[in-house]
Amino acid sequence: QLQLVESGGDLVQPGGSLRLSCAASGLIFDYYAIGWFRQVPGKEREGVSCISRSGGRTNYADSVKGRFTISRDNAKNTVYLQMSSLKPEDTAVYYCAADLTFRRDCVLDSNSFGSWGQGTQVTVSS
Repeated sequence: QLQLVESGGDLVQPGGSLRLSCAASGLIFDYYAIGWFRQVPGKEREGVSCISRSGGRTNYADSVKGRFTISRDNAKNTVYLQMSSLKPEDTAVYYCAADLTFRRDCVLDSNSFGSWGQGTQVTVSS
């Protein structure tokens, strides 16, 4: 089974930047599209971004388009989420997960994802 571990969360001021990492172990990493999701207590989990198995296709939530960039390095079994121009409303626990449908593209449908990591806290505050 694929295991995912997130890192890189921190406290940052509005307008700042952070890079999150999602490191994978277990099965063959490049079989899976990978997604980033976030959740605030009391709210539903929200899809943030996903990247296809090859890295050639990406999707973003409207709320982060133009500010976040997802990428992957299959040689390092790692997916990154570069976050810029951060806003207080980006504050959440960020999770990565693997698309278990083995589709070639990526779709931000959390029902398709599994092997969730433990999450990393991102707090945007002055």
